[in-house]
Amino acid sequence: MGGGHGHGVTYKGITIHQPKRWHSVTGKGLCAVMWFWILYRAKKDGPVVLGMRHPWEGHGHGHGHDH
Repeated sequence: MGGGHGHGVTYKGITIHQPKRWHSVTGKGLCAVMWFWILYRAKKDGPVVLGMRHPWEGHGHGHGHDH
């Protein structure tokens, strides 16, 4: 099963091959995007998640309109 002849580590009959360079680079790039997104959302939504303010406070929508 699995075929292929390459370098890898065999443990209990299962051979784990080294990843190709593009796999490593892509994984690191996507990891960076993930962390930038998490930190961006934490900056925007942090006080709401931590209970320091309500979601409807401080958006600037609906204030100053007389109906």
